[in-house]
Amino acid sequence: MRFMDLRVKEKELREEIEEVFREILDTGQYVGGHFIEEFEAEFAAWLGVKHVISVSSGTDALKYALWALDLKPGDEVITTPLTFIATAEAIALLGARPVFVDVEPDTFLIDPGKIEEAITEKTKAILPVHLFGAVADMDRINEIARKHDLAVVEDAAQAHGAMYKGRKAGSLGLSSTFSYYPTKNLSAFGEAGAVATNSGEIAERVFMLKNHGQKGAYYSVFIGENGRMDALQAGILLKKMKYIDGWNQKRRELAKKYIEELSDIDEIKFQKIPEGVQSVYHLFVILHPRRDQLKEELEKIGIPARIYYQVPLHLQPAFSYLGYKKGDFPVAEKISSELLALPVGPWMRDEDVKEVSQGLKKIILGI
Repeated sequence: MRFMDLRVKEKELREEIEEVFREILDTGQYVGGHFIEEFEAEFAAWLGVKHVISVSSGTDALKYALWALDLKPGDEVITTPLTFIATAEAIALLGARPVFVDVEPDTFLIDPGKIEEAITEKTKAILPVHLFGAVADMDRINEIARKHDLAVVEDAAQAHGAMYKGRKAGSLGLSSTFSYYPTKNLSAFGEAGAVATNSGEIAERVFMLKNHGQKGAYYSVFIGENGRMDALQAGILLKKMKYIDGWNQKRRELAKKYIEELSDIDEIKFQKIPEGVQSVYHLFVILHPRRDQLKEELEKIGIPARIYYQVPLHLQPAFSYLGYKKGDFPVAEKISSELLALPVGPWMRDEDVKEVSQGLKKIILGI
């Protein structure tokens, strides 16, 4: 068994994907073109937003969405320490300051009750992360943002298709960002990402930022970058769009089976999915007080498991200049020390969940 087997679904789509390669080879349209336009339109309609701007990676999506807010050095953006470094890295790359607040102990998502106390006169935005496929409490976050005149940018890199009170993650803030890295629920054949928004002004600015600040050929209004998505990636993503809902449903079914199989083990805690949220289980994670030992024992019997975010961002050397110390965000720190991801994905069978669950029971319960 593999923790993640990307080959299975790619083989199933081989003929459709080869069509994309053949067309690009025949036309020579490697950058831009109809694949980009069609994917952006289809993904926007699927999300329920007016604009999607394809970019070269999920990290660039974060950077451009924040850059479009015209952040200045010293401005502050509030986010969570329990996430991949790209979330806070994008803030720092623009000269702004990541300001962390702790997460909820049951959902692992940013705690809205702690956001207001972190707001200062320098705060410009809130950047919630929809971690592992669940969605943060966007009603409360948006309410706080309106009260303090702040922008909300959703990091939806792990939440393609996740639902919040009938709306998709990525349609709930001023803008949102997506990654299509090969391990994501909707994945490209390399690096790719997007910014989604209902704001025409944000959309135009992101489009220019990823294209050297140009407004028209060879006419740059401001300094930008080369952050365009390749046509190949857009074509592959377009082919996969028709399958994403089915793949997400498979993940939900597998997660449900995991919970049914493991709910009688008191030592295991699951991520709580908030009321009104439909997770897409980008990862299926558990908490266990002896996480490292459990991972080692699982691997001995041929069951792969992975540790994610074992050092929360406020304790990473890269952010030592922020002055945080151990104990500042105890909930995130505890989760980081206990979190273990089990295999989940549309390539798995029900029997695989049974095998993983039986392995856990044997190790923890001795049965």
